[in-house]
Amino acid sequence: MSAGISNNIRSLRFAHDGMTQEELASKVGVTRQTIIAIEKNRYSPSLELAFKIAAVFGVPLDHVFSYSVQG
Repeated sequence: MSAGISNNIRSLRFAHDGMTQEELASKVGVTRQTIIAIEKNRYSPSLELAFKIAAVFGVPLDHVFSYSVQG
């Protein structure tokens, strides 16, 4: 059984005046490389970082991230 976290960060960035990965990284206190890794589902952010990202976009956490379990 595998599980995974997926996200809508890329589409949220574009919906917010084309926010760049660099701009988002600066707002939440991480590197652009971290944002890239999260967007590509290669890295799962800490809970604190996940909430910070949601706050930047002004949406609930579950509008940014979703979790699925696959059997």
